[in-house]
Amino acid sequence: MHQGVQTIKQLEKRKGGYYYLKLDSEIVNQFSKKRATRIICTIDDKISYRCGLNHLGDGNFYVIVAGKYLKKLSKDIGEVVDYKIDEDPDQLGVEMPEVLTVLLEQDEDSKAVFDKLTDGKKRSLIYSFIRLKDVDKQIRNIIDFLAKEKQKIK
Repeated sequence: MHQGVQTIKQLEKRKGGYYYLKLDSEIVNQFSKKRATRIICTIDDKISYRCGLNHLGDGNFYVIVAGKYLKKLSKDIGEVVDYKIDEDPDQLGVEMPEVLTVLLEQDEDSKAVFDKLTDGKKRSLIYSFIRLKDVDKQIRNIIDFLAKEKQKIK
């Protein structure tokens, strides 16, 4: 765990314009998976979210702070926040939806493909269907995604 106080910064527009908190490389190198570590960021003891590390380009890293979080905190660029960074105990970094868990339990081929995916690809799969309300559409989305990934693996 690491905690501290710093000001909210913003990347220049050509780099995305994201609001962020900077993390020095010495901090990141203490994590078990170094820069590949998924983390939980807590700001002002009010907002807590799962995220990944992004490279600043100077050897240091940053975590994105979504605009919606700044609004909830009533904060803006240049304002000071207390923050805490913890390693996410689940390095996938997202909850495994029940529909995916059940499908993988029932379909060995899909499970074999899923198990070969990187954590980033697994997150992409989950994000691709998580907002769909229709379970049949979710399943179709999962099967299509895994079929495309299976082709890449061969």
